[in-house]
Amino acid sequence: MSTNVRTRHAIHYSQSERMTGTELREHFLIENLFAEGTLQAVYTHYDRMLVAGATPAGDAVGVGGELAKLVGTDYLLERRELGLINIGGAGRVIADGKAYELQPMDGLYLGQGTREISFESLDASTPAKFYINSAPAHTTLPSRIVSRTDAIENNLGDGATSNKRKLYQYLHPKVLPTCQLLMGLTRLETGSVWNTMPAHLHDRRMEAYLYFEVPENAFVVHLMGRPQATNHLIVRNEQAVLSPPWSIHCGAGTGAYAFIWSMAGDNQSFTDMDMVDMKSLN
Repeated sequence: MSTNVRTRHAIHYSQSERMTGTELREHFLIENLFAEGTLQAVYTHYDRMLVAGATPAGDAVGVGGELAKLVGTDYLLERRELGLINIGGAGRVIADGKAYELQPMDGLYLGQGTREISFESLDASTPAKFYINSAPAHTTLPSRIVSRTDAIENNLGDGATSNKRKLYQYLHPKVLPTCQLLMGLTRLETGSVWNTMPAHLHDRRMEAYLYFEVPENAFVVHLMGRPQATNHLIVRNEQAVLSPPWSIHCGAGTGAYAFIWSMAGDNQSFTDMDMVDMKSLN
C-alpha cells in the first residue's frame, strides 16, 4: 500500500487572473485521485479540506501516519471528520474494527476520534473507488452509512435549458449531523449538460467538485473565477476541481455526466448562496 500526499496553497483571485492555463490546472485541478492499490490525497488551504481517493485492489488500503503528520496530530481524525462516497465497485471500510459495506453510490460518515481506517474491495476485478473529503471538527458525532436511498433526492433544472438533473444530499443536516462537512452527488439527465447555472458564490464556504461518469472521449468545461473575470478548466473523468470562496463553480460537458460536490466553512446552510446575474458574467 502506498500513500501519495500533495498540498495546495490558497490563491488570491488577483493571482489567478494572471495565470496561464497550465498554472490554473496546477493550482485548482486534481488530475490523479484514483490509482489501484493506493491512497491519493491532496491537502488544501481552503478551509483545510482534505480531498482523497482510495482504490483498494488485492490488499486493503489504509490511512497511515503520512496524513496524521500532515495535519499535525497523532492520527488523521483526532480533530477531524471524514465523509466519502463510493463511485466504484462494492467495497468495505474498516473503522476502529467495525466494518461498513458500501455498494456503488453509497456514502459513509466517520466522526472525530476514529483512529484506524482501511479500505477494501469486495471484488478485486471491480475495485471500489472511495472519494474522500475530510475537514476539521469540533466534536464527536456518530459514524454511519448513508446509502443511496438515505440521500435526499432533489429534481432540478429543465430540459429546455439543458440542465435537468437530480441532486442527492448525503452529508446534510436533514440526513445526519456533521460538524461542518457537506457532501452530495448530482447526476445530469441525458440531453442536459449544464451544472449549477445560473452561477453563484458563497464567500463563507469553499467547494470541491469531483467529475465522474464522463466518457473517455468527453470532457467538462468547468467555469471558475470571479463573475467579472471568469476562466475555465478542461476536466476529464474522475478529476476534481478546487473552488475557492471567491470563485463561481459551474460548467458544461460534451454530454451528460455526474459530479460529487463537497463544502466546508463557516456554516451548513445549503441555500446560503449569493446568486450571480447571468448578464454580469464576463
